[in-house]
Amino acid sequence: MTDEQKSTIERNVVTVIKTVYDPEIPVNIYDLGLIYEITVSDEADVKVLMTLTSPNCPVAESMPQEVHDKVSLITNVRSVDVELTFEPPWDQDMLSEEAMLELGLL
Repeated sequence: MTDEQKSTIERNVVTVIKTVYDPEIPVNIYDLGLIYEITVSDEADVKVLMTLTSPNCPVAESMPQEVHDKVSLITNVRSVDVELTFEPPWDQDMLSEEAMLELGLL
């Protein structure tokens, strides 16, 4: 797989992840800063390292599964691994500028 193909898959992963919303905050999880890392291997295996706004988040089970399911549908993706972490803990400093505007913090 070329670097260009990997970049295309990564852009598609970001696009798809931006369709997943935190149920308590009207902003997608990418702009919330909940996605720490997206890795695409030479074999088109995608790994997503993500967190939640809190370890007690009511969607702790369903949100990572939704990310997995949506990323799995991307053309040319061979496999998807979504890893949940709480290190470092999420805080508002991780919000994108778009999210801060959406939430009225700018």
